[in-house]
Amino acid sequence: MEKFDKFAYMDKYGYEQLNYFYDKNTGLKAITCIHNTVLGPALGGSRFWNYANEDEATYDAMRLARGMTYKSSLAGLALGGGKTVIWGDYNILKKDPVRREAFWRAFGRYLEGMNGRYITAEDVGTSTQDMVYINMETNHVVGLPGRSGDPSPYTALGVYNSMLACCKHLYGKKSVEGKTVAVQGLGNVGYYLCKHLKEGGANLIVTDIHKDRVQRVVDEFGAKAIAPDEIYSVECDIYAPCAMGATINDETIPKLKCSIVCGGANNVLREAKIHGKALSEKSIIYAPDYLANAGGVINVSFEKLDGGYNEEASLRDINYIYDRMLDILDKSKDTGELTYQIADKLAEARIEAVMRINSIFTHKKYPSQ
Repeated sequence: MEKFDKFAYMDKYGYEQLNYFYDKNTGLKAITCIHNTVLGPALGGSRFWNYANEDEATYDAMRLARGMTYKSSLAGLALGGGKTVIWGDYNILKKDPVRREAFWRAFGRYLEGMNGRYITAEDVGTSTQDMVYINMETNHVVGLPGRSGDPSPYTALGVYNSMLACCKHLYGKKSVEGKTVAVQGLGNVGYYLCKHLKEGGANLIVTDIHKDRVQRVVDEFGAKAIAPDEIYSVECDIYAPCAMGATINDETIPKLKCSIVCGGANNVLREAKIHGKALSEKSIIYAPDYLANAGGVINVSFEKLDGGYNEEASLRDINYIYDRMLDILDKSKDTGELTYQIADKLAEARIEAVMRINSIFTHKKYPSQ
């Protein structure tokens, strides 16, 4: 990518904070971005990826953090938006258990220094065990074993509910039975999404850069496997991006042969104003990604509520994603406004309303020592 002007980007989209963490002994290189904390402390997962360069890593952290602000707002959570990206090769780290513990404990110490402005969780390339190591140094982490655990199954459930809403809107029936779904990316979210789709009677076409993941889904769910570069042009009813973001762009849109785009990836549209409109011009329904994939953050948020984690309440709120998505799709049809525009306005309106509350002193701001 071209040279990235971080300060200009922060100014354009109203970011609060950008932090770089480095630990020489463990090799930790982390970037934590806080976009907005009007609704509450920033929450967002820690993503481990072998980025090409620093600018690419920073840009991803910032886009993801902003998406988390909108995700938490639209989900009705008392949380803001943040994200961490960790630059490196996770496969190397996994082979050295001693270094792995030290690596994540170093990161946990950095997070503790942020004094609760940012709470982390599992994301692409990280695991619940990594969160356990972080928790040895700070309580500002969620998605822990014995509590809410791995957020992936809950993210997948939210995506599945969103697909059901899309099908109800377009076909008049809350069902994926007989529909062909092309799933890109078979990590934890993609795998659990395929499970839901198989149980719902859908036909699966899948791809991933990891052959073992593909084989698992083929064996367990009878999916048809195709090469990664073929996923955009395959004929299907629903294209489900569940890998990295920005897969809807100038190069892929002309290839698409689907009626619906709905998946678990973040920032699916490369440029929302351009590519959201381009999908609409092809009569392709777009399910706003930060609503579709909100199940994971909804679930882990319950760890921070008084009374502790409550899975029943979490599942209730995740199932509400269906209603929110259907409402946005119907409003788009009635008004001609694009789905992402409606979702953005709803998220921004809630942030604006809370920001305008008169400043009132509460003891919560100054806890007793």
